[in-house]
Amino acid sequence: MRSVGMALACMMVAASASAVEPGFDTFICHRGESVDAPENTLPAYRLAVDRGFGFECDIYLSNDGRCFTFHDSNLTRTSGGANTNSCWNASWETDVSKLDVGGWGKWKGSKFEGTRPALLEEVLELARDGRWIYVVKAGREIVPHLKTILARQKKATPKNVLFICFYDSVCAELKRQMPEYKVLWLSRARHKGDNTVVAAEEAIKKAKACGADGVDICFDADIHTADYIRKVRSAGLEFHVWVVDHAVKSMLAFCRGAQTVTTNRAKAQLDEIEKESHKPW
Repeated sequence: MRSVGMALACMMVAASASAVEPGFDTFICHRGESVDAPENTLPAYRLAVDRGFGFECDIYLSNDGRCFTFHDSNLTRTSGGANTNSCWNASWETDVSKLDVGGWGKWKGSKFEGTRPALLEEVLELARDGRWIYVVKAGREIVPHLKTILARQKKATPKNVLFICFYDSVCAELKRQMPEYKVLWLSRARHKGDNTVVAAEEAIKKAKACGADGVDICFDADIHTADYIRKVRSAGLEFHVWVVDHAVKSMLAFCRGAQTVTTNRAKAQLDEIEKESHKPW
């Protein structure tokens, strides 16, 4: 059934005028190639780059003014419990830079043990045109620091770095201070409180109100139909989706007009899609 589903998805893509081609430039590695290296670490980002993809990274601002890569709001999970401070209250110098985030869970005993979180300036060294780095952030207080870091380096530019954020006030602040960079309003498919659908009209209104260039939304195949995506894109906004780890579902998103798909399995999915597309159906 999986192969049949893939074949149908491929045929749909071929027939759809709004379809986006799955490829190295349209798959975004979630927290780096996090299926094969510890999430939000330089090894995971480098692996994404080495395999030809762009990637997404989560960042926080430490209490001593450094932007570092981490997903959770506290340091507990990927440090194996070695530090339980919140990311906002942690010091880069005394807390974060001392953490081993390469030896937790399935990575225990691996070659990644001893890996620390990365500074944003280290991540930006991996920037190159033709592939995107998606920087995920929260809190307006970090925006001036982002602006300073970007101004001090040469590889990261508006052609290869963009920002995504759940908070419309932060999206607006990013566009105010760095209007040359793309900003995508990050959204779930449904509202957390009452589980109602985030309608296309609402997504359009929210993104436009904060000056965002588009939306990056948690993909739900039952909600994000071709018509939904067409409405958003017809409003002059970009449409991107996260996190999709199955090739058939990714192909469905691409077929309907999603411009990128963020995934934990970029290489595995692209390999599967290419294999299926060459079969003589």
